[in-house]
Amino acid sequence: MSIAKNFFEIFSLPASWELDQSVLDKKFRTLQLTFHPDRYANKNDFEKRLAVQTASTINQAYETLSSPLLRAQYLLKLEGFDADQESHITSDGQFLMQQMLLREALSDAKDCANPKDALVALSIEAQQAAAKIQSEFAQYFNTKEYNQAFDALAKMQFACKFVSDISRLEAELEEL
Repeated sequence: MSIAKNFFEIFSLPASWELDQSVLDKKFRTLQLTFHPDRYANKNDFEKRLAVQTASTINQAYETLSSPLLRAQYLLKLEGFDADQESHITSDGQFLMQQMLLREALSDAKDCANPKDALVALSIEAQQAAAKIQSEFAQYFNTKEYNQAFDALAKMQFACKFVSDISRLEAELEEL
């Protein structure tokens, strides 16, 4: 296996947004077994280093393709966009206003009578919004409307950070 291949090629998958996670998982486990550095313990130093590099690339490829946000960034990178820039902000005013309202709701959730229930409701809303944005990204990417896909990616970054912030706050409340 050449570690210079793109991440989709490593797993013999087409470079597309749609991905069967169970197929990816199966191919990942197979490659992990094949290229695990322990299998090269009795080899020369060059082969050991190559095994470590290959295993690392396989792990990075799996992590990237398993994450909707990282996969979207990677797909746009393959199309020539510097998509892992977190500095790209959407110009969709309605979306940005909605994000401000969600942030306020998250802040208010800590102080309400039942913060855990408030966070669960907010989490459900955030997950639904993230799924809608991912759907928008898929539509734009599949129709080669890469500038719109790039804008959807910026929204996806907001959504993923918000979901992460909800999880962090839930963990903080668990500790209390």
